[in-house]
Amino acid sequence: MSPDLSCLVHWILFLPLVVAAFSAVVLRRAGTIAAWLSTATAFVIAYLAWIVLSQVPGDLVWHVKLANFGQMELGFGYLLNAHARLMLFVVSFVAAWIHLFSIGYMADDEAKGRFFAGLSIFMFSILGIVVADNLLMTFIFWELVGFSSYMLIAHYFDKDFAAAASKKAFITNRVGDLGFILGLAFCLQHFGTLNFADLAAHQPAGGWPIALGALLMCGFLGKSAQFPLHVWLTDAMAGPTPVSALIHAATMVAAGVYFMARIFFLMTPEVLEIIAISGASMAALGGLCALAQTDIKKSLAYSTLAHLGIMACALGLGHPELALLHMTMHAFFKATLFLGAGSVIHGCHHEQNMLQMGGLLKKMPITATAFIIATLSNCAVPFFAGWYSKDAIIEAAFHGHHYVAFGLLAIAALATCLYSARMVRLVFLGSAQSEAAEHAHESPWTMTVPLVILGVVFSLAAGFATSFLIPANATVSIAEPLHEMAFSFTAPATWVGLLSLLAGWAALKFYGIFPGKDSLQVFSPRTYHLLEHRWVDSFYEWYLHKVQRRAAEFIAFLDLLLINGVIGRWIAAGIPAVLGYFTGRTLHRGQTRGYALWIILGTLLLAWCFLAR
Repeated sequence: MSPDLSCLVHWILFLPLVVAAFSAVVLRRAGTIAAWLSTATAFVIAYLAWIVLSQVPGDLVWHVKLANFGQMELGFGYLLNAHARLMLFVVSFVAAWIHLFSIGYMADDEAKGRFFAGLSIFMFSILGIVVADNLLMTFIFWELVGFSSYMLIAHYFDKDFAAAASKKAFITNRVGDLGFILGLAFCLQHFGTLNFADLAAHQPAGGWPIALGALLMCGFLGKSAQFPLHVWLTDAMAGPTPVSALIHAATMVAAGVYFMARIFFLMTPEVLEIIAISGASMAALGGLCALAQTDIKKSLAYSTLAHLGIMACALGLGHPELALLHMTMHAFFKATLFLGAGSVIHGCHHEQNMLQMGGLLKKMPITATAFIIATLSNCAVPFFAGWYSKDAIIEAAFHGHHYVAFGLLAIAALATCLYSARMVRLVFLGSAQSEAAEHAHESPWTMTVPLVILGVVFSLAAGFATSFLIPANATVSIAEPLHEMAFSFTAPATWVGLLSLLAGWAALKFYGIFPGKDSLQVFSPRTYHLLEHRWVDSFYEWYLHKVQRRAAEFIAFLDLLLINGVIGRWIAAGIPAVLGYFTGRTLHRGQTRGYALWIILGTLLLAWCFLAR
């Protein structure tokens, strides 16, 4: 990497850290200044990332050695290949518009100085993951992402549900990170390096160990909310809506997908098979569960789980470039959906229940237009952004003869159209179902401009820029196959998409039968309950209370019995007590002659010690 380019990456990485520190220390009570400073910085970073993406050819490497521990080198550096440049641009570009949206959304928040400082420190953390050239540096920034997301989710820390959600997200991610750090130790023990370039050049003759890929996969399961560590994502909606858009749609959850693409060469076929099945299952489950949510943000959270599952399945199928492409398209339309939800909540006076909305198409036309376009992209309508990546992954599953994954992805595509049509019908169509919806109003320009840019422009047209977003020097060039598939009416993915869109059109009619009510809940309460109930959370709760707590209580009983009782009282205290008793009986008899004898003997012993020198 040339000195000028490394300096450019320095600015991209460290500028948000400087702004975060300045906002936290100096502008903590000047929230408006902190908001505009953080937003301006985000747009500067997006511009610099655009330069890196568009004008810098080839792979870029820069590294500085910090210390040596035996044969292990501790270093700090950058590795920018085609995937890293794409992720760098997507993160910074989407984050910049989310910053602008936050100015309007958080206008009345007294702690917005702290909020924007948290956004900046999160930007520093996620950008560090993107540019890192080794596993140790990645892990350090990985933990910083977890910490900064904890702060942002707990922005309303005075509310119990927000505090509980932040702790749940932090602890659940630490479970996955335990496997991650064990994977680092395993890698260092067996290969003596943590640098990506050195590991790629160190291809073992017998192939990479299964344990290495499985351990590193644990970090991906936690950060990208994959089964069974997906339980934190929906609770994280307790944070402000811009946080949901930034962390849980465009950046943090996508970091796990990016990381797996970064270390894809370490994954064995066995690990990839687990990822493919788990991801496809998560896609189907997340899409179906979104049908039983009345909170608009939680419905979008389950939608995010479904799309993360699709990305994971693409990784498992051996197509990391497709996973990154879908990550890019998903960042545009899902960020728009979350920002649109935030605009609706703001316009409806903080009402989040979709059953209390309705008729907002006329009252909030800009928000509604952007939201509907992003929804069409989410449903993979032909020539919208989501179609270019989602259908390609479904097609890859079929042509890869992975029919289980293909079937599960087809269910996910069907469920996507169903919950998307349900959301549009309940929120924007029909008549107002509450006073809040009746008096709804359009959001200010700081909130509608990001919706227009991310929704109307990128959620619609980003797919046409596929050949640019995935450069020619990427692992696999997929632009031409995608455009060939676009006009193939015999492709299985095309038929899956058509049937799903027909199901979505039927859902528009179905969810309009009972205004102010959920039609599925009316027709089949048992099905609704099966989809609404959080079975994995119930299992964790049962495990914690019935298994882990009882095991801990038993260990505590053994501790009291053996450590405190046998060892502490009988051995550590009992033996000295017995010795003290017999010593007292022997030495302390209350006789002057005996005491004089012991004094003489002690004096002679001391004299011998001094004379012996």
